[in-house]
Amino acid sequence: MAQAISPPEAPEAPEVRAEARYSSDAAGLGKARAGAFMAPALLLIAVFLVFPALWVLYLGLTNYRLTGAAAAEPRFVGLDNLFDAVSNPTFWDSTWLTVQFVLGSAVIGQVGLGFTIAWLLRERRGVVKRLVEGLVILAWILPSAIVSFLWVALLDRDGGTLNALLGLPGFAPLLDHPMLSIIVFNTWRGTAFSMMLYGAALGNVPPSHLESARLAGASGWQQLRDVVFPHIRGHILTNLLLISLWTFNDFTPFLLTAGGPDGKSEVLAVHVYKVALQSGELGYGAAVSTIILLINLVVAVFYLRLLRSKK
Repeated sequence: MAQAISPPEAPEAPEVRAEARYSSDAAGLGKARAGAFMAPALLLIAVFLVFPALWVLYLGLTNYRLTGAAAAEPRFVGLDNLFDAVSNPTFWDSTWLTVQFVLGSAVIGQVGLGFTIAWLLRERRGVVKRLVEGLVILAWILPSAIVSFLWVALLDRDGGTLNALLGLPGFAPLLDHPMLSIIVFNTWRGTAFSMMLYGAALGNVPPSHLESARLAGASGWQQLRDVVFPHIRGHILTNLLLISLWTFNDFTPFLLTAGGPDGKSEVLAVHVYKVALQSGELGYGAAVSTIILLINLVVAVFYLRLLRSKK
């Protein structure tokens, strides 16, 4: 029995083939057009992020200085700068001060104060809520130089606003308690981000769950522990990751105390500035920056593993 022979298919028009080629992805652009759109952004990332990072890694392997013979003809020293850093007591002192700074102003200060403000304002409306949010956000958006000048004027030993209000002439928090001063300053400065993030997160907690917990006799802390925190766990970890990294690399304390007195507030960012630019040891400073980068990577991986783990 003869089989029916189907007629040959008509060739696709060039327009159809081109449309199919450019519609192979979700946006319908195709790899060539998508690459063209991304090229400017990738170029900026390469110029301002990738190249400086690679350059710092290279400098950390040399004895490069800002002045002298090592500036004209830097010599490759391998990992000597890294070994010098980890054997330097000043580096470990700065690392411990940085840990205090991050734990005090970011993990405890900004997270705690930001969540408290968001929790207290979650059901409020009107002028009070807008006023509090506006004041908190204002501290966040003002330039660092301006707010640092205002805090120096507030805490100044001679004629400072705080001394005038408390009637304590000669009281100098920036000299007597430098770490506490920059921790309080950074908490005040950065709370806005945590407040806004937690405010959005609390809006996603089902009111019916809180009501059920109240009817079951749960206390306020039990409602937070068993209902609120499990719902916003991802927001908490994301916030902790971001503000921890920001605070770890923050240079603003230099504007208040310049790392003093006697290095009592010399966090790692200030330590790198002093050894690399003030002392001119650019190779050693680059090596310390590499260590800071590795610490940031470890912290980021730790938070991301927590974020991806099951509740």
